[in-house]
Amino acid sequence: MNALLSVIRRDLLLALRRKGDALTVLFFFVIVTSLFPLGIGPEANLLRKIAPGILWVAALLATMLGLGRLFAPDHADGTLEQMALSPSPFGLLVMGKIIAHWLTTGMPLVALAPFLGLLFDLPADALFLLTLTLLIGTPLLSLIGAIGAALTLGLRGGGVLLSLLVLPLYVPALIFGAGAVEAQIVGLDASGHLSLLAALLALAVFFAPWAATVALRIALE
Repeated sequence: MNALLSVIRRDLLLALRRKGDALTVLFFFVIVTSLFPLGIGPEANLLRKIAPGILWVAALLATMLGLGRLFAPDHADGTLEQMALSPSPFGLLVMGKIIAHWLTTGMPLVALAPFLGLLFDLPADALFLLTLTLLIGTPLLSLIGAIGAALTLGLRGGGVLLSLLVLPLYVPALIFGAGAVEAQIVGLDASGHLSLLAALLALAVFFAPWAATVALRIALE
């Protein structure tokens, strides 16, 4: 656990020194979601109907902006090789990097989402559920994205390939996350969507660090 916490603390300190990277993700999320109400107009019913999908797609794309920096800087300066050779389990260290990525990328999106939901005239219960789905879904996006980032590490044109690998895997999270909020808006039970989203997160917590670790070892060879 000390090794896990050390990796998280290290990556958070590095993120504080490179504030522009985190701010880019936040600005992208804010700008994308703000453009839709301006372009569609003030029709409240239409805005409430499209809000879950827009906010979730914007969060998904914003998360992808930071995936390229998940392992690449450490791979470039040799830190990743030292982690692989350290006595601590490599998978645990990879998990620490994923947690740090979520804390610097996903958590700010969760905090901003309720305020951006007001632009779409979402009621209070829908705003709460939107925040809850993103709180469950953004770690899932980081875990899945870590697999894609590990598979494309060191490849030319890896950014495009990363998008092609990760986007299809993000679709279930998008469907269940946005579907839960939409069900709440129309007065239906959203517990089924939340349960499936939580089940996906549990599976990703178990499998994603292992898969990313295997891909990283192959890339380092």
